Amino acid sequence: MSDATLSGSHAPDDMSSAPAEPTPGARHLGWALVLISIAQLMVVLDSTITNIALPYIGADLGISGANLTWIVTGYALAFGGLLLLGGRLADLYGRRRVFMIGLVLFAIASAIGGVAQNEAMLLGSRAFQGLGAALAGPAALALITTTFPAGPARNRAFAVYAAMSGAGAAVGLILGGWLTGWDSFLGIEMSGWRLTFLINVPIGLAAAFLAPRLLPESDRNHGTLDVPGAITGTFGLLGVVYGLTRAGEEAHGWGDAGTIASLAVGAALLAVFVFLEPRAEHPLLPLRIFASSTRASSFVAMMIAPAAMFAMFYFLSLTVQQIMGYSPLHAGFAFLPFSFGIVIGAGLSSNLVNRIAPRFLAGTGTLLAAVSLFMFSRLSFDDSAAGVLQAIAAGDTAGSTINYWTAIFPWVVLMSIGMGLTFVPLTLTAVHHVRAEDSGIGSGVLNTMQQVGGALGLATLSTVALHFTNDRAASVAGDLSDGLTAAGVDPTAIVPGTGGYSYLDAAVFQASFAEGATHAFLVGSVMMVAASAVVWAFLRVKHTELATDGPEGVHVG
Repeated sequence: MSDATLSGSHAPDDMSSAPAEPTPGARHLGWALVLISIAQLMVVLDSTITNIALPYIGADLGISGANLTWIVTGYALAFGGLLLLGGRLADLYGRRRVFMIGLVLFAIASAIGGVAQNEAMLLGSRAFQGLGAALAGPAALALITTTFPAGPARNRAFAVYAAMSGAGAAVGLILGGWLTGWDSFLGIEMSGWRLTFLINVPIGLAAAFLAPRLLPESDRNHGTLDVPGAITGTFGLLGVVYGLTRAGEEAHGWGDAGTIASLAVGAALLAVFVFLEPRAEHPLLPLRIFASSTRASSFVAMMIAPAAMFAMFYFLSLTVQQIMGYSPLHAGFAFLPFSFGIVIGAGLSSNLVNRIAPRFLAGTGTLLAAVSLFMFSRLSFDDSAAGVLQAIAAGDTAGSTINYWTAIFPWVVLMSIGMGLTFVPLTLTAVHHVRAEDSGIGSGVLNTMQQVGGALGLATLSTVALHFTNDRAASVAGDLSDGLTAAGVDPTAIVPGTGGYSYLDAAVFQASFAEGATHAFLVGSVMMVAASAVVWAFLRVKHTELATDGPEGVHVG
């Protein structure tokens, strides 16, 4: 990397100083990108890698069904709630340093989770994994911004980063399904679910070891940590993310007192946070980050689009496993085309963004994703009481007749290409022309929007799905009960291996789940159209501007 490139990534105060000496990381941009991308993939896939292993974890450690959800929720809560703090710490104390600390914490927490002997030990490890991810995630994105020069090199780096971020959820499902099926490793007998944690240990430690050799350290800012902002911002986000997660659970919902209290306290703390930040000498979140309409619209779009995408993974994975009857590993591979598609879309986007305005790429990508979600809402099979009873009598699931290649595969591919076209330009515009000293917190805001958006999307679409599922269940329960009785099956008898579900419960689920899921896909399609509208209306930056780190960007806000 040239001296000019290095000096171009600093604020004006630094521009007059002597050019920085080339660092080892600057001479190995390709390897630096590989390192950052692997770390990002590890952080993202951990949000889904344990999903398929949950029943096995519960059986081994004696964790109740209600508490099993905390294995997923605990990670998301810590990750989403601590992202702003992680981003600011990277700005203050060095992005490479915080990146390495996050990776080491993540690896240690993964090791603890892999050898956990009880519920408390496992849930604690998941929370510490979230902490490590919240430190490493924003620092990784900021390192791309400050390491790669504006233009094609940075665009390609963001394409790889976006592909890893988008494909992580699908890779997590595949890897989780594969590892969960193991019963030993290197001749040592162990439950396969433990490997979903232990696999992170060598990856995280190796990445931390290589970081000083491949990545340049950023300048440390001359400031102090905004403690009041850190407390109000962090606990406010924790309250909101926890409340949204709780709202999406059938046992609680939006009207639950705990949900309302959590959202209210979180919102109040965030209001105090917004009040304090302009008055702080060294704010945790400089509000100038939002001064650019381009950046603000990118943040909003990057909150809405992942909300619909993550919900798609949730409902489609349940549909494929519970309705179509796929095994966990088979279900994971059903999402494999998504991983390839998003890489194709991101690569295409990184090349076109040098010649086409970002809003055309992101606007087109979100519309493609909206079409995909709409087509998922058209999934159909015979879920009448008679059809479900006939499938059960034959030993099948009600949706076993759904053809994956015509009903699922085309729209998974279209969705992934659309997300690849969307994530690259929106990531570029969200962090472009952010002051060098704010790149960590800018990345933290972007990551926070994605996490909060994911929680909001899942809570909203779960509520929609639950409403239509319950209505459908009430209308078919009587016919299913009568049909089971007529077939000589006691509707209240427990189905072996289901953890306490009766034959009537299983039949009602088969007949009603798709009603809720298809309506959730439809609302998700509307959400994606809303994200597209934000992009088309407010994302005005030109493609030529993305190739610069000019003074006008440094002085935003």
